[in-house]
Amino acid sequence: MTRSTITICTTCKREELSLKPTAEAETPAHGEQLLEKVRAAAEGHETVAVRGVACLMGCSHGCNAAITADGKMSYVLGSFTPDEVSAGALVEYAVKHAENENGVVPYRQWPQGVKGHFVARIPPLERVETN
Repeated sequence: MTRSTITICTTCKREELSLKPTAEAETPAHGEQLLEKVRAAAEGHETVAVRGVACLMGCSHGCNAAITADGKMSYVLGSFTPDEVSAGALVEYAVKHAENENGVVPYRQWPQGVKGHFVARIPPLERVETN
């Protein structure tokens, strides 16, 4: 079984969750908060890795995440709230992604917390031979 990686955008901000400018400067970005919650939810799941990246360029869909694995379909998801429910759903989906040969998780197996959050599906990259 391969390992699937959840990449969380650490700079994402949810406008509707933003605080007053003075308080926001002291509070980590929503993406950073989600990253910490996903890391905690992924503890003990050997088929899931978690990392953060400064920007996934999906600002209109913050908080954003990508689920990837070598040779498998990749997914970009967004519009999450940085909480334990979202984190748990992302990890549960990533576990199923890792278990599936091509990374395509049947809809009936999707955790409720990821439904409606998919932004893009990206096919695996093919190796291109050069002459």
